[in-house]
Amino acid sequence: MQETIIIIDFGSQYTQLIARRLRELNVFCEIQPFHNVRVEDKHIKGFILSGSPHSVLEEKAPQPPAWVFDYGVPILGVCYGAQYLAHSNGGIVQKSEVREYGRALLSSLDPQNVLMKSVPVGSQVWMSHGDTIKELPEGFNIVASTEDVAVAAYQVGDSTTFGIQFHPEVYHSTHGAQILRNFVVEVCQCTCDWTPTAFVEETVEQLREKVGDKKVVLGLSGGVDSTVAAVLLHKAIGDRLHCIFVNNGLLRKNEYDDVLAQYEHMGLNVKGVNASSRFLSALAGESEPEAKRKIIGRVFIEVFDDEANAVPDVEFLGQGTIYPDVIESVSSGGPSVTIKSHHNVGGLPDFMKLSVVEPLRMLFKDEVRRVGASLGISPDLLGRHPFPGPGLAIRILGDITEEKVRILQEVDHIFIQGLKEENLYDKVWQAGAILLPVQSVGVMGDERTYERVVALRAVESTDGMTADWVHLPYEFLARISNKIINRVKGVNRVVYDISSKPPATIEWE
Repeated sequence: MQETIIIIDFGSQYTQLIARRLRELNVFCEIQPFHNVRVEDKHIKGFILSGSPHSVLEEKAPQPPAWVFDYGVPILGVCYGAQYLAHSNGGIVQKSEVREYGRALLSSLDPQNVLMKSVPVGSQVWMSHGDTIKELPEGFNIVASTEDVAVAAYQVGDSTTFGIQFHPEVYHSTHGAQILRNFVVEVCQCTCDWTPTAFVEETVEQLREKVGDKKVVLGLSGGVDSTVAAVLLHKAIGDRLHCIFVNNGLLRKNEYDDVLAQYEHMGLNVKGVNASSRFLSALAGESEPEAKRKIIGRVFIEVFDDEANAVPDVEFLGQGTIYPDVIESVSSGGPSVTIKSHHNVGGLPDFMKLSVVEPLRMLFKDEVRRVGASLGISPDLLGRHPFPGPGLAIRILGDITEEKVRILQEVDHIFIQGLKEENLYDKVWQAGAILLPVQSVGVMGDERTYERVVALRAVESTDGMTADWVHLPYEFLARISNKIINRVKGVNRVVYDISSKPPATIEWE
């Protein structure tokens, strides 16, 4: 059974980062909301209590289940988690006289303490809290301080319970990874054996056990997630996996044919379905972004269901769901706010009588790529930029027509090919073009034009949760702009999006 650290989430913006840092140490972990912590069938090695936008001084402050403290494994409280441990045991937590956000230096620490092993005095840490621990309960011992925060880190007696008021998971904490390593390796005694190869072996075994001798259908998109999920399933059950690649008419230029050709060499059982006209007809006249998503989702399910029913005796649906999709669908404080609805989390319509298998459900995007590499999938495919499920529909602002799709496909093709030709593609996490619902005045051949505006977007990111715009060379942008305007009929102006996420999203709709 896989060793697991459970991260109990109280709503911190940094909770996913804790998980990512542990995964980088080859330690498996799960994020679970504080009101629904489940440990059945898991080899639990420790608990981490996350930060929170809440205060432990609130009347209805979130709290972990009481049984967590009697479970008999190490506990690390981070920020809110540390304040909760102190407050609930009789310590004094109060509003900070000076709100403590940003960089601080550890002015003193106990070098003999296991949590502070290999952490030097003067190490930079990242504070982000409005409350502070003024007085520890009896038997709690300070193990690190900053100039302004006496209780920066503590240990509960000689137990394996610790608290830190800073965030070790963020890059600004220069020895944060070491502190987390000290906790999971030295304190929790994790063996750090959760590698891509180990994941593949364990997942293939689990898939064989779950699917048995039944058949699975899987919707391929040509992207990294669905491809890696398909190869994993194929490794487990062979030709009992039936892959369906649907052309919704909103793919990139030539993508339908290119992707099918790429899959031919991978030994997968793939059927291509060109349903372009069906999708475009359903989208006709619709401008509202969320409505467009819902239409695309509905028609996809209808098309996919028709094709799945053509496969006799199929009982399972394979999906390329990854961990950020799962986390974003479960809020620590209740129902999540819907930012966009095209994540493939949330179940199936009642009429699809299929059980779901999601072999990548616990992986972050970069982990999916590492697993794909261990499976021998080509670097070109693994290096593909993410592409949204609704495709170009959410990059065409306003209603969708065949002509708009054609224009955007041409613009996008010039941009993406340009990035590849000038060795910029692999330096960008995601890139694409957006067709704006405005027209602008231009001059072409001494004639006045009144044509469309397109925006180019290129961002750098690790997993899409946050992103910054890429500083592409001006000379490159100038060449691409000139090529688009000269070659794509109907476009006379190109702009470049320099917004980061947050506050903007990566896609425009």
